[in-house]
Amino acid sequence: MTTPHLAAKPGDIADIVLLPGDPLRAKLIAERFFDNPQCYNEVRGMYGFTGSYKGRRVSVQGTGMGIPSISIYAHELMATYGAKTLVRVGTCGAIQAQVGLRDLVVAQAASTDSSLISTRFKGMSFAPTADFDLLRRAWQSAVSRGFNVHVGNVLSTDTFYDEEPDAWKLWARYNVLALEMEAAGLYTLAARHGARALAVLMVSDSLVTHQKLSPDERQTGFVDMVTAALDAAIAE
Repeated sequence: MTTPHLAAKPGDIADIVLLPGDPLRAKLIAERFFDNPQCYNEVRGMYGFTGSYKGRRVSVQGTGMGIPSISIYAHELMATYGAKTLVRVGTCGAIQAQVGLRDLVVAQAASTDSSLISTRFKGMSFAPTADFDLLRRAWQSAVSRGFNVHVGNVLSTDTFYDEEPDAWKLWARYNVLALEMEAAGLYTLAARHGARALAVLMVSDSLVTHQKLSPDERQTGFVDMVTAALDAAIAE
């Protein structure tokens, strides 16, 4: 039992899966956080690993960038491999002044400009939201560890290079915290499959201050984000 994008055999993937966009980040997470990680997928270079964290079996699977890409992997993980808890761990761009570099953003909801979701609902609006228990646990973990954390709405956008450089200001006026590219798709599919989903994001740049992390800092400065995500995912 494999899929077009995952070469895992039955039982290779845990019911808890972290979802970074970058497959190299998936490899780093497995090596840094998991006990006895085993690689189950290298199809298209999109690494997937299963190991254990604090005695709980967990997986991590790269998804690529954007709602279409994460939707493929999330669907296959839930529909074929039985994943029940999916937590996106990735970066975002802050659009509020109080949201600083390396801060965590826990996405309570995910607005979107993607036509993929509006097409699914025949032009009607669907409000993609996180699982409350996962959100609460991620927030509690972050606060207890002294991390700077913000909870609220994010924008899952299809456009990385926008021809209107100030388009983000409309969303900022409505108190959206940050821009990213996947959470709305993940939340929508999780609702469809009866699974739990959350996005825990690290701020890599700010459209307000124009500050940004280097590629190396983005790659390695994710410890707080992954710790909060794992704490939330494995809690009973």
